[in-house]
Amino acid sequence: MAEGEHLAGTEEDREESAYALNPQAVARMIYAVDIDDQALLLKEMAELHPADIADLLEQINAFDRRRLIELYGSEFDGDILSELDEGLRQEVIGLLPPEVLADAVRDLESDDVVDLVEDLEDHEQEAILNALEAGDRLAVQKSLTYPEYSAGRLMQREVVMAPEHWNVGEAIDYLRDQEDLPDQFYHIILVDPRLRPVGNVTLGKLMASRREVLLKDLVEETFHTIPVTQDEADVAYAFNQYHLISAPVVDEDDRLVGVITIDDAMAVLDEEHEEDILRLGGVGDESSLSDRVMTTAKGRAVWLFVNLLTAILASVVIDQFADTIDQMVALAVLMPIVASMGGNAGTQTMTVAVRALATRDLTAQNALRVIRREVAVGALNGLLFGFLMALVAGAWFGVPMLAAVIALAMILTQICAALGGIVIPMGLSRIGIDPALASGPFVTTITDVVGFFAFLGLASMVLL
Repeated sequence: MAEGEHLAGTEEDREESAYALNPQAVARMIYAVDIDDQALLLKEMAELHPADIADLLEQINAFDRRRLIELYGSEFDGDILSELDEGLRQEVIGLLPPEVLADAVRDLESDDVVDLVEDLEDHEQEAILNALEAGDRLAVQKSLTYPEYSAGRLMQREVVMAPEHWNVGEAIDYLRDQEDLPDQFYHIILVDPRLRPVGNVTLGKLMASRREVLLKDLVEETFHTIPVTQDEADVAYAFNQYHLISAPVVDEDDRLVGVITIDDAMAVLDEEHEEDILRLGGVGDESSLSDRVMTTAKGRAVWLFVNLLTAILASVVIDQFADTIDQMVALAVLMPIVASMGGNAGTQTMTVAVRALATRDLTAQNALRVIRREVAVGALNGLLFGFLMALVAGAWFGVPMLAAVIALAMILTQICAALGGIVIPMGLSRIGIDPALASGPFVTTITDVVGFFAFLGLASMVLL
C-alpha cells in the first residue's frame, strides 16, 4: 500500500486532509489489533512515518493504544517516541517491554535521547540510559547536567569536524572512512588546534570543489557559535534571524561540544508559539489533548479564578452606579456593548504586542512609536464605532444625549483598551514576567473598568 493512501483518502478531500491519517487506514489497523493479526498490522504500518504513527497513538483511546503497542512489538521505533506529545510519551514508555525500549533508543541521536529522558522519573531514566553504549550514555548524562531549556540540552553531541588546514580530498576521505556519522548533517565544522570552531563548510560546496581546494577557502560567510548555556529561545531566534541551518555549540572556553540543527531550532520555535497561544488563552503552557481530566481542570481553574476576581472588580464599579442604572434601564442594555468592544480591542492589541515582544520586533527603541500608533488606531475605531452606536442608541431609545454618551464612552474605552493592550505586555516583560501568561487578566480588567466607569459616569453627569 502506498504511503499516500495512509495520509489522504481521495483526491477530492486531499486539500482538506493533506497529511492527515486516512480514517479507513486507521480502521484497518484497529481491525488488525482486534483480530490479533500482527502481520496485517505490520503491513498497514510499514509505510507510515514515525510522526504519523505518533499521531495514530495520540488519536486512538488508551485501550486500543495499549493493544496496538503490544501487537506492534519489537518493530517499535525510537523516532516514534521523539514525535509523541510529552503528555503521552511517559505512558507509552511504560507500555513498552524493556528490551523493545532499549532497541528503540539505541539508534536515536543524543539530542533526541536527552529530550526523551529529561522529564522522566529517575528509575525510568536509568532504564533508558542503561540501554545505551557507554560513550552514548556519558554524552547524554553530560547534556543532562546543563540547565533545562539551554543549548546544552538541545544540541546533539555527534558532530562532523575537521582541522582548518585540511583540503577537500582529505575531508572526503575522512568521511568515507567513518562508520558512525550522524544520520543527518549539513556542515563540516572547521576547528583550530584547541578545538575551537572557526567556520562551517556546507556539504554542497565540499562536493562541488576539487580535492586540492583548502576547506578554509570554502567557509560560509555567516557563522555563529552558540554558548552551551544560552537559552533555547535565543537559539531559535538566532536560527530564524540569521537563516542558519546548523551551528556549533561551545563551552565556556569556546571549545566545540556539540551542534544544533535547524530541525531542533524550529521545534523550539513551534513550542514557543504554542506556549504563547495557550498562555494567552489562560490554559497553561503545557496543556495537551492527552492530559487527564483533573490535570486539565486544575490548569484552567487557576486562570478562571483570576478572571473571576477581575469580574468582581468590574461588578464593584457597576455597583457604584446602581442608582443611575435604576433610573435609566437603557444603560443596562447598552453596558455590555461598551465592555465587549473594549475587551475585543484590548485583546487585539495585546496579541500583537505579545507576539512582537516574542519575536523582538517591539523594543525600547520603537516602543513610543508603536504606542502612538496603537492609540491612534484605538481612537479611529472609537470614532467609527462610537458614531455607529450613537445612531443605534438614538434610534432604539429616542434619547439624543444617551447617543452622545455612548459615543464618547466608546471612544474613551477604545483608546484605553489600545493603550493597555500595548503598555501592559511591555511592562510585564520589563519586570521579567512572561507577557503571554499574565497580560490577559490585566487587560480585561482595565477595559471592563474603564468601559463601565466611562459609560456610567458620563451618564450620571449628563443624563440625570
